[in-house]
Amino acid sequence: MKLVQFYTPELGPRLGSVQEDGKVYDLTAGEPAYISFNALLEWAGGSAARLEKIARQAEARVPDEIEYIYDWEELDRPPTATLPHLMIPLSPPEVWGFGVTYQRSAEVRDADVEKTTDSSESIYDRVYHSARPECFFKATAPRCVGPYRPIGIRSDSALTATEPELAYVLGTNREIVGFTICNDVSAWDLERDNPLYLPQSKIFTGCCALGPAILTAASGPDPYDLDISCRILRGGEVIYSDSTNSGRIGRRFEELNEYLYRDNPIPPGTVVSTGTGIMVPNEYALRDGDTVEIEIAGIGILSNPAVKLS
Repeated sequence: MKLVQFYTPELGPRLGSVQEDGKVYDLTAGEPAYISFNALLEWAGGSAARLEKIARQAEARVPDEIEYIYDWEELDRPPTATLPHLMIPLSPPEVWGFGVTYQRSAEVRDADVEKTTDSSESIYDRVYHSARPECFFKATAPRCVGPYRPIGIRSDSALTATEPELAYVLGTNREIVGFTICNDVSAWDLERDNPLYLPQSKIFTGCCALGPAILTAASGPDPYDLDISCRILRGGEVIYSDSTNSGRIGRRFEELNEYLYRDNPIPPGTVVSTGTGIMVPNEYALRDGDTVEIEIAGIGILSNPAVKLS
């Protein structure tokens, strides 16, 4: 089951379910009216199975009137005040990220680290093979954007890059309730200059894009076998394209949760980004006006323009 949040000029923010034929049912039109994914998750008590059950019941209560059923193409477009459009699929109280979870990520990052001191040599490779994963705080809801909203390029960075990642949404009791796409935008030059600059590399306006939908965990496909692709467009032309599969990740999500929850209260609705297996070469650092498209099988395409911050 695939859930989205969208906006209509007549009715405002809505919660919808995407059907296999591309129709989107307005779940907010039924009774009770679920106005957001966060509200649905709270009503479900943070349970993946209950969330999907309630969403299915809400589908059955959607009125037959045409104004409560949309075509995907009606919503999948840049936002305007006068037309329906997709919104960020949830409002995450927190977003956390894990890094160096793919071997290729470790290899490429190590190659870019200046090996001038013993402390910097093989820092990423050591994390990849270590029992303890890299875990960092990524964003809060105001720093996140949804489909077609601008991602940020740090004003003090010459190498801000896209990191295409599969992300999961947490309920209660460490349960994963759904999956979405995350663009973990990062200022690589700051991080490579000194690992202590990691928070500045990771956290800034528009540093995290999420969407376009949430694929529910209760009926979704195997999360360790999802094709992931990324394209960067400049001037309307594709200048970079690559792909991977989530099955290449080196750590299971249960392991990531084990470290995330250690002495650390995590609220329901938190998003966890699981690391990138697509390492964009330095020459394709984001420029003002670029567009990044990330696609994950079963979830959709997350498209965002890049804007230089000032």
